[in-house]
Amino acid sequence: MKQKNSYKLPVAIMFALFFMIAFVTGLPSPMGVIVAKQFGASAFESQLGFFANFIAYAFMGIPAGLMLRRIGYKKTAMAAVTVGFVGVGVQYLSGAVGSFAVYLTGAFICGFSVCMLNTVVNPMLNTLGGGGDKGNQLLQFGGACNSIGATIVPFLVGYLMGAEAGRTIEKANPALFIAMAIFAVAFVVLAASKIPEPHMEQGADKAPTSDRYGPMSFRHFVLGTVAIFIYVGIEIGLPSTANLYMTQELGIDAAVAGSIVGLYWLLMLVGRLVGGSVGARVSSRTMMIAVSTVGLAMVAAAILLPASSGVALPASLGGVSVPASVVLIVLCGLCTSVMWGGIFNLAVEGLGKYTAAASGIFMVMVCGGGIIPTFQGWVADRIGYMASYWVMFACFAYLLYYAVIGCRNVNKDIPVGK
Repeated sequence: MKQKNSYKLPVAIMFALFFMIAFVTGLPSPMGVIVAKQFGASAFESQLGFFANFIAYAFMGIPAGLMLRRIGYKKTAMAAVTVGFVGVGVQYLSGAVGSFAVYLTGAFICGFSVCMLNTVVNPMLNTLGGGGDKGNQLLQFGGACNSIGATIVPFLVGYLMGAEAGRTIEKANPALFIAMAIFAVAFVVLAASKIPEPHMEQGADKAPTSDRYGPMSFRHFVLGTVAIFIYVGIEIGLPSTANLYMTQELGIDAAVAGSIVGLYWLLMLVGRLVGGSVGARVSSRTMMIAVSTVGLAMVAAAILLPASSGVALPASLGGVSVPASVVLIVLCGLCTSVMWGGIFNLAVEGLGKYTAAASGIFMVMVCGGGIIPTFQGWVADRIGYMASYWVMFACFAYLLYYAVIGCRNVNKDIPVGK
């Protein structure tokens, strides 16, 4: 019981880091509006800060996993918040020197930070929960903290910037200072905290070994990396394409469309809170089967329903009428909410000493958030927005396959002890 209580602070720290990941990842969205006006950036260029976060995952995922093994969770997390502090600081400097290139550099550095943080928090929470259902429960609550950050940041940044928001980066300085302060406080708290190091190599273990196995030796992990690549693509592709569909094809005001799409992220928060509350009693596999099946059905219905099947929205959402297909896409937020924790939990189950390296590989695959939505957009240009959701249908189908069959560990003969 004493050992269990001693893990309360580490769990709280991991939850706080989940929030920080969303805070920093959410900054490029309002910053994109600013750089578009200050530097005359095109719509595509103004979103490069957002994509820089995902590109960084492809570069930093494997090194971050190696860092966990060599220096442990605590030092890796401290390095991550240091890098994050520098990244936000560079974005602040971009306003002072008036350089779009410097801004993108800062956003890219922040991408390194959130990749490292993700590499730490996911295996750490799973380990603190002892894996299995309890590990899944902690991951779901961590995801809820992430959703809270994702929901709060746009409103907080908008409030801090005030009515003159969007003209220069200096207007965003309060938000950047808050981010830097969060990183600084996190560094101090981490430095003063004791965090378990179950996967750090010790002593002679740090010497090169001839171990012929690794995370990729496990079929369920390999299939899980594909699942996380697809999942992040689904999470971003569902609402972003719906936003384009409403504004470009239906002619709905951008602010109203943004509010409707915002419900998707709010439903993700609700779903993660529910998932966390039942996570100790409902297995990750059961959750994944349920939400993948429902998601598959809702996407299929959204594609097949005629655009004339309208749903009147309340005045708080603009009082407009939208096709029922849009409502179904938004409701998919309840399905995607528990997938990150569920997939991670299933993919690393039974990996033992290979868990830290596996987490790094997982982070590389987050780049799917930039690739799959882009591919869906390419499809939409050719066959239409709603028809492009067949891409999402195929993605949900793979996740269902993984939950039913692919997540089973068929490599239990591989030794995983230290």
